[in-house]
Parts: sequence; structure tokens; C-alpha cells
Amino acid sequence: MSIGNYLRTMLSALALLCSPLSANAAGRVVYLTFDDGPLSGTANVLDVLAEEQVPAAMFMVGLHVESSAEQRALLMRAKTLPLVTVGNHSYSHANNHYRNYYSNTDAVVADMLKANTVLGLTPWVYARLPGRDVFRLIDYSKDDLSMDPARYEREVVDYDYVAAMKFLIYGWDFEWAHSGDGKPVQSVDLLLSEIDHLFAYGRFMKRNEMILLMHDEMFQDRFDGKEKLKALIRQLKQRGYTFGDIKQYDPNPYTGTFIRSSSK
Repeated sequence: MSIGNYLRTMLSALALLCSPLSANAAGRVVYLTFDDGPLSGTANVLDVLAEEQVPAAMFMVGLHVESSAEQRALLMRAKTLPLVTVGNHSYSHANNHYRNYYSNTDAVVADMLKANTVLGLTPWVYARLPGRDVFRLIDYSKDDLSMDPARYEREVVDYDYVAAMKFLIYGWDFEWAHSGDGKPVQSVDLLLSEIDHLFAYGRFMKRNEMILLMHDEMFQDRFDGKEKLKALIRQLKQRGYTFGDIKQYDPNPYTGTFIRSSSK
């Protein structure tokens, strides 16, 4: 082979390796998770999940379910979708006053248990605490390191107590951010680029597995939400990523099997 042909071959190979469609995504898993529903935008999320046939976890707020018959119907619809896991995201969402919420451990646990009743969930329950990126799973845990030491020392008791009440608490590895009105911050293309980059470094709770946080309100019609979510899922598929079921994220080391929530 001539030097010229060799160089052309090497350049072609390099271009292929750098192509988004061959981003070496084999074995890389994305867990789609949605917080704060049922809200405006939840129906669009459910439409896309049903159409694309991908698993997702929807961490719902009890107070939002009780706000209207329409919101309760969205909860019921989510429970009918075989690939959707309905999880607990508290009853009150801390009324968005997190420091006050986590100042009373008994009240935090009572709030989570009240949400179980409204959402119709029984242990073990898949859960995400409001406003905190923490994990409390069977075989490992992670704390929210964004807090100062004093606040962490106070709140860590809450996380452990909630977990002891048979909640599997999930944080997240990365977020599709939104502005105050719910509008997605990153474009789909930018988000995909960020996901590719993060997988290249692999700084997740579990190697080659990313829990992606999103919020239902991002997918309202006024933000072209349905098309944005559909584009994200389809382009992740094209890149070779697979989508994980949150129920398979945490194997129970004591039985060798997976814990199943009765969220359906």
C-alpha cells in the first residue's frame, strides 16, 4: 500500500471512530427518569414512551396527583404502560423549601409514606427524594456532595431513615436542565454531545450506566416537548445506546435476584 493510500485509509478510520453513529456506545445504558409529574407535559412523555417502546421511571408527586381528575388519570395511564415504573417523589415536594423540609426527619418519612398511599405503591418502593441527588440502594449509597458539611450531617439521617422504610432511593448522574418556566436549556444536539462526552470518561455510579434526570414540565407543547423527547430517544438509539429499566439497576446481593416494586 502506498503512503498516500495508507494515510487515506487511516483518515477514513479516524473519521469513522469520531462519527456519532459509531461512538462506541455498545454496552452503554441510559436510564430515562422523569420527575415531578403528573404535570402539563406528562401526557406527552407517556405518548413518546409508548411510541418508542423504551423503559423509563416516572417519580411522581402525591400532591400533583390529587390536584385534579386529569392528573390522577395520568397516574393511572402511566401504570398501564408495561415499560414505565412509577416511583415516589414525595407527597409535597418539600413545598420547594428543602432546608426546612429536611429539618424534621419524622416529617420527611411521613411525607414519603403519604405519597405511597396516594400513588398506590407498596414496598419495595422506587423513590427519589425532592431536591437531593442521593442514592440509598441495597448494596451501595451516595450522598449529595453539593451541600455544606453542617447541612449534610443533619440531612443524612433523613436519607437513612427513609431507606429503612423500604424505599430504594435513586439520585442521578446527569440532568437535562430546564429554566424556571420549564423550558429545556440544552438543545437535543448539545445534550447528545454531553452524553457522549460523559460516557467517554465514565464517571457514573455504575460503569457505563447513566441515570438521566428530566422533568415532565419540559415536554409541554409550548416547548415542542414531544418532538424533542422523541428526537433524543431516536438519536440515542442511532448511536447504539440501550435503555435500562430502573428495576434492573440494583441487584439484591442477598438473593441474586432483582427487587421488584409493586408499582403497577
